Parts: sequence; structure tokens; C-alpha cells
Amino acid sequence: MKKLDFEDLMLFQNDDYIVINKPPYLSTLDDRHERQNILDLARDYIPDAQMCHRLDKETSGCLVIAKNPDAYRNIAIQFEHRKVEKIYHAVAEGIHDYDQKLVDRNLVATNQGIAKISLKGKPATTYFTTLKTYAMHSLIECKPVSGRLHQIRVHLAYLGAPICGDEMYGGKPLYLSSLKRKFNLKKGTEELPIMQRVSLHAYSISFEGMDGNLIEVTAPYPKDFAVLVKQLEKK
Repeated sequence: MKKLDFEDLMLFQNDDYIVINKPPYLSTLDDRHERQNILDLARDYIPDAQMCHRLDKETSGCLVIAKNPDAYRNIAIQFEHRKVEKIYHAVAEGIHDYDQKLVDRNLVATNQGIAKISLKGKPATTYFTTLKTYAMHSLIECKPVSGRLHQIRVHLAYLGAPICGDEMYGGKPLYLSSLKRKFNLKKGTEELPIMQRVSLHAYSISFEGMDGNLIEVTAPYPKDFAVLVKQLEKK
């Protein structure tokens, strides 16, 4: 994997914060199995950079980086008081009509890094709104109030709307052959899913800057997510 140009990932920058569009398959923090991660790339650019939150390795989208300790403290307090608004987009299986549908189910993380609904878990709430429905799938806006491990993924699975490609929580990969009637695969080749990861993207984030003004950033879909939505639109 060639080294990414950190500046190419930037969506927003001021004296205190950088917001990037994190590519999929790149860890937020140090991962001993990888040569590069977002934190290292950020610190090559700003030595004092600190990650303000995380995204799963497979998840793309808005990720906030603080340039100095004061900026980090400022947003950490907002996360603690649930003042940071994060919006994700997910492609889920089935046709669902959600309008600010609230899922309030406690989550616990196992030693294997899998989240489960449990009364003994930590409080977790997410709001879901359907943006668009297709023949057999839905594009859903997800607003997590808390920030538990795999929260959106587990809560959608709980609603019977697992995310496409999320095999850990019951979602199946989506193949072009299931959308196109006259789909012909070249002989001797194996069909790959349209999107080879969980179909989840951190679409936008908003929080208060050091001057008290609101910072709102939106991340365009990465290529694989955009292709998936385009294919669903065609159907």
C-alpha cells in the first residue's frame, strides 16, 4: 500500500482542528498489522495531533483530529456531554420506513470484539431515518447519541435491517448478479460483492470550535459506497 497524502484526505482545517474523509481499510490508531494508520499520518503533518474519536477500520467518512491539547479538551467535553452530532449513512437489507426511529438498547462488548445487546451493558441509543428505499434495500440515516462499539450495526440488526456486507451481525454481501437480470460473469472468474466491506459511511459531523462557532463537515461517499448506491438507483 503506497503512503497516502494526508492533505488529500482533508475536508476542513482551521488553527485547532482537521476533519478528514477517512478511507476504508485504514485503522484510526496504531495497528501492528499495518504499515500506516491515520494517527501516524496526522502526526507527520502536525506533531501534536490527537485523534478525537475513532471509526472502525472498514468504515469511511468524517474523522476529527485536534491540533493542540486545548482543542482536544474542548471536543472531548462535547463528546462527554453528547453535544457532537454524528450522522452515518448505511445501506441495509429490506425495505424500511423509519422516521426518527429510536433504538434504546444497552450494549456489551465481548473479548472477541463483538458487541451484543444486554441489560448488563452500557446505555446505547440511536435514531434511524429512511432516506430512500429500493427494490430490496434501504438507504438509512443513522444518528448515534452514544458511541459504543459497533452500535449502529447492532441496533440495525436488532431492527431486522442488517447492513449489507456486515456478516458479523447477519448482513449478507450484495452482488451485482442479484440486481441485474442479464448479468454475465466471465468464465472462470468468481463474482465479488459490489462492496467488499460493511456498507457504512460517517457522512457528517458537527461540533463547536474553540471560538464557540459551529463546525459542520460532510464527507462525500467513497467510490465503493457511491457505486453501490448507483447500482441500487438503477434497479
